[in-house]
Amino acid sequence: MAHTASRTLNRTQGRRHPLVATAMVLPLAALLVVVFGGWDAVVTQASSVGVMLGR
Repeated sequence: MAHTASRTLNRTQGRRHPLVATAMVLPLAALLVVVFGGWDAVVTQASSVGVMLGR
């Protein structure tokens, strides 16, 4: 039991580098965009934000 507690404690103290986290998330995000056809929604939202910013 003592070994399990210390292993959990060490895992929660460490932080993942943002680039590593991004590299882990991007393939899943790309898959979701392809599966659900989200690319049109992303383009529409980006266009709307651009219009709001006056560009």
